[in-house]
Amino acid sequence: MKHSRLWWAACLLAACSNGEDANRPEPAAEVRDEAELPFVVVTANPMATEAGAEVLRRGGSALDAAVAVQSVLGLVEPQSSGLAGGAFLLFYDASNGEVTAFDGRERAPLSTFPEVFYTEEGEPMGFYEAVTSGFSVGVPGAVAMLDTAHRKHGRLEWQELFGEAERLATEGFPVPQRMHDTMLRFRDFRAEPGAAGYVTEDGEPKPIGTMVTNPAYAETLQRIAEGGAAAFYTGPIAEAIIARVNEKTGAETLTLQDFADYRVEEREAVCAIVFERKICSMPPPSSGGVTMLQIAKLYEAKAGAMPVEDSLLAYIEASRLAYADRGRYLGDPTAMGTESLSAEDLTATLVSDRYLEGRGQLLGSAPAEDVQPGEPGGALMREGFLQDSSYELPSTSHFSIMDTDGNIVSMTTTIEFPFGSQMMAAGMVLNNQLTDFSRVPSENGRVAVNAPGPGKTPMSSMTPALLFEADGTPLGAIGSPGGPAIIGYVAKPLIDFLAAGVPLSEAALRPHVVVPRGTVVVEEGHSELADEVRALGYEVRESSLASGLYGFTISEDVIDPVVDPRREGSVVVGEE
Repeated sequence: MKHSRLWWAACLLAACSNGEDANRPEPAAEVRDEAELPFVVVTANPMATEAGAEVLRRGGSALDAAVAVQSVLGLVEPQSSGLAGGAFLLFYDASNGEVTAFDGRERAPLSTFPEVFYTEEGEPMGFYEAVTSGFSVGVPGAVAMLDTAHRKHGRLEWQELFGEAERLATEGFPVPQRMHDTMLRFRDFRAEPGAAGYVTEDGEPKPIGTMVTNPAYAETLQRIAEGGAAAFYTGPIAEAIIARVNEKTGAETLTLQDFADYRVEEREAVCAIVFERKICSMPPPSSGGVTMLQIAKLYEAKAGAMPVEDSLLAYIEASRLAYADRGRYLGDPTAMGTESLSAEDLTATLVSDRYLEGRGQLLGSAPAEDVQPGEPGGALMREGFLQDSSYELPSTSHFSIMDTDGNIVSMTTTIEFPFGSQMMAAGMVLNNQLTDFSRVPSENGRVAVNAPGPGKTPMSSMTPALLFEADGTPLGAIGSPGGPAIIGYVAKPLIDFLAAGVPLSEAALRPHVVVPRGTVVVEEGHSELADEVRALGYEVRESSLASGLYGFTISEDVIDPVVDPRREGSVVVGEE
């Protein structure tokens, strides 16, 4: 009976009834091939997917493939990610069963100060003003992170991994629909000199399918292939980025010292047992892992004992409670915790059974409109921090890879806003990651954990995840783009999968319900589901919720890929 209840709870959560939802998106293609094993590459663009698969066919590792995939995505999906952005990478090492979290998040330059995004009148800038100010560009971390991870887990030579991206940049690639459609909305980017190859003489995006090149990007790839991360953080590439940013700000905002100071952090993944499975994700400065695990564990604690009709309420309330904690306590680990509670201890406490048991008492009783964070370190801790108010809007990309040895990469990568800061240098779109800092750094003597500061890392919602059986046997990988909604995009399909055994590939197709910062958002086209939420007493906003869930699950040596039809991703499953 318990399994049946959980099944119907998950079904209600996904708004399924006596049949298939007529409005739900259909799969992009039939991608499952049980005969071909064991490697898998799932990315947001077919050209990137094929680049990663070709590396694996040549005997490369999952990490080798990740380098090739990211170098292509930065060319063909520049609205979402790139080498001048940042990323989080989870790596499962099949040889010893260990999981490493590589932090390649952008860092604020030494010139950054708490009110960096305030106007001369002393008010917070509007979002787009902050994005395009030049002050939004952080020191990129993606190249350094991939270089660091490759030195430990690569199999092929570094310089062998950029060939396909360089070929596409030199010989040309067809303009993808998503790149074209996104460019239509951003006139400032189309006017950027570096984007000239993507637009017509009239300044309009070139038609979908038009062959375009990016010689400057090809040159950048050549330098990185030959010199590794050092070629990115010194010399012409760094100088080009610094010059473009400082030209925009009119000040010495970025310096070569900022680039020289960048360090990749290897962190311990945040993991928890949920529905008898082990789920690992990214720790702070990402808020994604902690918040996603809180949602899933709070839901698990109540779902089995609640009436079926209350399961949607449990998910919404679990999300609101988790986001309240997120806004108060999470950010750069150097700013988290107190004198008596370290950042690592705080992270562990927030996903612990003991803490969530107390938070779970609020489920089923419709928390007040103003949901308060909990008290993981005592009441003084809650009163000591200001609630986060970052701009954080959706873009980003995700890919999941497994190689023939069973090593797994789950990597979420971003430049933050579509086309980042709307600036380019050395053929790359420059990130605007620093607008992920809290727009109000302090108030009435209280400081936001996520306040801007020199050398700090802004909080993220990126939620790359690795899935295991309770004994540590690999079960799969998943992740998504989508700004603060990323957490819900990952949490809800995982709940369907873990609680009811719904294939993750099917769960990813179901309509989204996300609750970023307490606001309930339902995927448009699902009015019955929106009405159910309204009946629970919540105001609802309906939106497109264009997630990009890419991953896979493994069961008895069968790979079931997850390819989100809301974007243009693809999968290759095959053998060496």
